Amino acid sequence: MLTRLVPHPLLTILITVVWVLLNNDVSIAQAMIGLVLGLLIPKATSAYWPGRPRMRAPLVVIEYLLIVLWDIVVSNVQVAYLVLFRRGDRLRTRYITVPLVLTTPEAITVLAGTITMTPGTVTADVSADGRALLVHCLETDDPEATIARIKTRYEQRLKRIFE
Repeated sequence: MLTRLVPHPLLTILITVVWVLLNNDVSIAQAMIGLVLGLLIPKATSAYWPGRPRMRAPLVVIEYLLIVLWDIVVSNVQVAYLVLFRRGDRLRTRYITVPLVLTTPEAITVLAGTITMTPGTVTADVSADGRALLVHCLETDDPEATIARIKTRYEQRLKRIFE
């Protein structure tokens, strides 16, 4: 009965909190509006959520998040250096193809998003069969090392989390 009323409880909480923060008014009225939206939106969209992804190793999520945050900070410094001190014609930009071991759409989406959030790299495309990502790198002199870094730092952990 409760799952019919609240099909995605975490999403309900997230929508409520985001509503209150966006309105910049912590009051009962805003919390109630956020809660109503938090109940209605997941209920209205539940038909488009066929199943919930299973996380096999929830503690690895914390490790993954810390690694991603660290990589974002380090990449920001590296990209700032490239932008400030290197001329554009001396950058070694290129596209690389990252073959995937991941099979679940959720894991592939998280990997693609992680690559895009890390400054200096952008996921440009996913192959039709979902077996490879096309990634643009702002600066790489060794494409194989970049692929190996993506696979060891991100893909292996995502495989432990989702598969």
